[in-house]
Amino acid sequence: MKKDLGIKPYLFPMPVLMIATYNEDGSVDVMNMAWGGICGDDMVALNIEETRKTAKNIKARGAFTLSIASLPYLKQADYFGIVSGNDTPDKFAKSGLTAVKSTRVDAPVIEEFPITLECKAVEMENKSYGFRILGQIQNVLADESVLTEHGQVDPAKLQAFAFDQFQGGYYALGEKVSQAWQSGRELM
Repeated sequence: MKKDLGIKPYLFPMPVLMIATYNEDGSVDVMNMAWGGICGDDMVALNIEETRKTAKNIKARGAFTLSIASLPYLKQADYFGIVSGNDTPDKFAKSGLTAVKSTRVDAPVIEEFPITLECKAVEMENKSYGFRILGQIQNVLADESVLTEHGQVDPAKLQAFAFDQFQGGYYALGEKVSQAWQSGRELM
């Protein structure tokens, strides 16, 4: 029997996404967020509060990078979700991570995060559900350590983790349990 839980944002897994932008003084800001993801072949959607430092930076620069955090940097990723760039302008410096300038957009690439999508902001609008930013992917960068011998990303090597909306935890991802578009063929 199922129990009614009411209206809640309960989906799992939720991505742990790192949005990196430049502040007005050129310093780096990174925000941890789960309310975003792929919405087209070359598009990502982010839903954040317009008062966030990250939203202000994207409005000013028209660009951001979107990275997947990995288990070795869980502490820093969590820190980026706890501390606001509005209150702690040097929060990135305190993380101990390193950033380089993207060659494709006006935003930083965090070296320690294994996958980075370089994005140009193409649409921003305030809706009843929050501030929505659509970003067009200009390029994807992957650390060679997470690639297969054929140059594809290996999720097991990625060591990504997901956010648990139910109880506020993080869960490791990576074990392959089946091949997509194959498992259900026996029902055809």
